[in-house]
Amino acid sequence: MKAEIVSQLTENQQVMSEMALSMADQIEHFVELLCEAFSNGKKLLVMGNGGSAADAQHFAAEIVGRFKLERRGLPAIAFTTDTSILTAIGNDYGFDRIFTRQLEAHGQPGDVVVGISTSGTSKNVLAALEAAKEQGCRTVGLLGRGGGTIASIADLALVVPSDNTPRIQEGHITIIHIVCDLLEKRLFS
Repeated sequence: MKAEIVSQLTENQQVMSEMALSMADQIEHFVELLCEAFSNGKKLLVMGNGGSAADAQHFAAEIVGRFKLERRGLPAIAFTTDTSILTAIGNDYGFDRIFTRQLEAHGQPGDVVVGISTSGTSKNVLAALEAAKEQGCRTVGLLGRGGGTIASIADLALVVPSDNTPRIQEGHITIIHIVCDLLEKRLFS
């Protein structure tokens, strides 16, 4: 078992090292998008399925609550949290519309809409990001596996360099934490 543990930790380190070499500019751009949006009274809207849904909720919680600094709350909504909305939209419109319908209700021009998809091909995330662009929102994809179809439509595609779902998810949460840290420092230090 120790060999497998070491193997997985080593794989994580390799992915993080590749991210450090190839993604710093994209992460910086993501921070700048959010700083601009929050400075202009806009909000963060974030979504994903499965583990990515949990990451969406985590991201929104760090933005509304705090990451490290005591500060005022910033506006963020995770489209994955309200089971009544999710089940009503899923029942009435289909699973592929669960995020699009919420975007119609909450999205405003200038908002930043983040879709998290380890495959880069989640139909409901793709549909919502397309709708967000039509509404004048800025779109960001936190992706893996080469970025999939979402990478081609997002204004900013952050693609974790891995095909392994756990490593992609670890990359996403690392990006989220870096973004929250730098965002707080830029807006509140």
